[in-house]
Amino acid sequence: MDQERAKRLQKKYGYASAGGQKKEMNLGRGPGRGRAMGAQGKPKDTKGTILRLMKYLGQERKLIVCAVIAVLVYTASSLTASYMLRPVINRFIYYDPAESDLSGRIAGLAQALLVLAAVYAAAVFSQWLQQRIMLQVSQKSLLRMRKELFDKLQTLPIRYFDNHTTGDIMSRFTNDVDAVGEMLNTTLIQIISGSITIVGTIVLMLYTNVVLGLMTILMTPVLTLVSKMIIKAGRKAYSAQQRNLGILNGFAQETITGQKVVKIFNHEEIATDEFDYLNEELMNAQIKAQFQSGIMGPVTHQLCNLSYALTACVGAVLVVKQGFDLGGLAISVNYTRQFNRPINEISMQMNNVFSALAGAERVFEVLDQEPERETEQTVPMTKIEGNIVVDHVDFGYTPEVSVLHDISLYAKPGQKIAFVGSTGAGKTTVTNLLSRFYDIQTGTITVDGVPIEKINRGFLRSNVAMVLQDTHLFTGTVRENIRYGRLDATDAEVEEAAKIASAHSFIVNLEHGYDTVLEQDGANLSQGQRQLLNIARAAISKAPILILDEATSSVDTRTERHIEEGMDAIMRDRTTFVIAHRLSTVRKSNAIMVLEKGRIVERGTHEELLKMNGRYADLYHEIAQLE
Repeated sequence: MDQERAKRLQKKYGYASAGGQKKEMNLGRGPGRGRAMGAQGKPKDTKGTILRLMKYLGQERKLIVCAVIAVLVYTASSLTASYMLRPVINRFIYYDPAESDLSGRIAGLAQALLVLAAVYAAAVFSQWLQQRIMLQVSQKSLLRMRKELFDKLQTLPIRYFDNHTTGDIMSRFTNDVDAVGEMLNTTLIQIISGSITIVGTIVLMLYTNVVLGLMTILMTPVLTLVSKMIIKAGRKAYSAQQRNLGILNGFAQETITGQKVVKIFNHEEIATDEFDYLNEELMNAQIKAQFQSGIMGPVTHQLCNLSYALTACVGAVLVVKQGFDLGGLAISVNYTRQFNRPINEISMQMNNVFSALAGAERVFEVLDQEPERETEQTVPMTKIEGNIVVDHVDFGYTPEVSVLHDISLYAKPGQKIAFVGSTGAGKTTVTNLLSRFYDIQTGTITVDGVPIEKINRGFLRSNVAMVLQDTHLFTGTVRENIRYGRLDATDAEVEEAAKIASAHSFIVNLEHGYDTVLEQDGANLSQGQRQLLNIARAAISKAPILILDEATSSVDTRTERHIEEGMDAIMRDRTTFVIAHRLSTVRKSNAIMVLEKGRIVERGTHEELLKMNGRYADLYHEIAQLE
C-alpha cells in the first residue's frame, strides 16, 4: 500500500498512526452521521460495568447459591484432602520402626488412601456441579442480555442507525456478547472458587505453622501490585481490540453487501487494501491486548515459584532446628502452592475479564442510548382520516445545517400529493417527518387537526404504509412478506394485493408460488420483482396514509402502467404522498410540490405548472426528451 493511501485510511478511520490509538471517527453514511463506531479509549466505568453484569446474574439467585455451595464443598474437600496428608506422612511414611509393624502401616495407609479417594471424589463431583450450574446461569444471563439489546434496538430512533454501520451493531450481538459469555461460563466461577480457596488456605497455613504461613501471605501484596499494573495496561488494550473488531466487521459486512458496486468500479484491489489495513490494525491491537494479559501468567507464576522455594527452605530449617514435623512441612509447601495456584489462575483469566468488560461496555452503550421519546401527554385517537397540514416547517439532520426551509402544504383524504425536484432537494425528508422518523425543529405538522408530536408514535405509524426506493424483504415465504403489511390478512387478501401490484403473474410462476422462500433480502428475485412485492405489502395495508418514495423506479414502463392502475385503486380513499423522478407518475396528482434546495418553489396541478413555464416545465421537457 502506498504512503498516500495509508494516510487517507488513517484519516478516514481516525488512526493517529498505523497500529496506534484512534481519535474520534466519522464513519457516517448520510446527514447527521458521524459518531464513533465503537467505544473509545479505556472503559469509562469499570466498576459500574461489573455491577451491571452482576445484576444479570442476580436474577438467578437460587442457582448462584447452589453454585457457591458447590464451590464451598469443592474448596473444603480440596483443603481437607491436602491436610490429611500430614498424618499419613508422619504415621506411615516417616515413622519410628520400633513403634509400628509393617502390616499395621500398610493397613492404615490403605484406609487413609480410601478416605482420601472419597474426599477427592467429592471435590471432583462438586467441581463438575458448579461448572454445570454456572453454565446454565451464564446462558440465561446472555439470553436476557441479547433480548434487552434487541428490544432496545427496536426503540432507537432512525438517527442511531444512520450513525452506526450494520456490521458494528451486529458485532455487539456476536463478539461482545460472546466475550461476556466466555467470562460468565468459566472465569467467574474460577474467581469465586479461587477467592474462597485463598481464604481457606490462609487459615490452614497459619494453623499448621505461623512462620511459614506469614511468609506466604507477605508475598500477596507483591503479587497484587504486579497484577494491578498489568491489569491497568491490559484494560485499555482490550477496549482497543474490541473497537477494532467492530470496525473490521462493519467494513467486511458493508463490502460483501456492496459487491456489485465494488466489482463494477473495479475497486477489488482498493477494498483489499482497506481490509488489509484494518486487519493489520486489529492484529496490532490483539497482539498488544493478548501480550498484556498473557504476560500476567508467567510473571505471577514465577513469583509463586519464588514463594514456594522460600517456604521450602525456611521449612527445612525449622525441621532441622526446631523439630517441625515432616508432614507439616509437606502440607505447608503444598498449601503455598495451593495458595498461589488460584492467584495464578485468576491472573491467567484476566484476558477474558478484559475482553468481557470491554464487550459489556459496548453492549451497555447501546442499552443506554435514548429511545424515541414519546410525548408525555398524547391525544387519544381511535382512527386517522388522513387530513394532513404542514405549516412553516424547518428541519435539519443536524442543528447547524437546515435541509427544509418554511415548508407548508396540506392534503385531504383521497388526495394525491406529489413531490418532484432535483436529487437532494428534500423530497424524502418531508415524508420522513410525516412518519416521525425525525422530529421537526420549528413549525407544525398536524394529522386530523392533532399536532403530530402529540400522536402516539406507534399508532401514527400503524396508519402509514410506505414503499421505499430501497427494497427490503425478510427471510420467509412470498406470502409472509406480503402479509407483513397486515398480519391478520387472509390468503385471499394476500393474492388480491399481489394482483393490484401486478406481482401475481410472476409469483405463480415461481417454483413454489406464494410459498417460495426468499433469502438474503430476496436475492433469488429481480430488483423489479422485489419492488413489486414491496408495493403489494403496502397494498394489503389498510393504513389511510400512503407514502410512495420512487416506488416504480425499479420497474419497466409497461409494468409501471399496470402498477399505476392498481395503485389508483388503493389510493382512492387514502392520503397519498408520491416522490417520483418519472413525471408521468405524478400527472394525476391533486397537487405537485416542486422542491429545490429544501424549499417549495412551485406548486399546482400538472397543467397549472406547465402553464407557469417554470422549474417544473423545465424538468418535464428534459425528462420528455430522455423518455
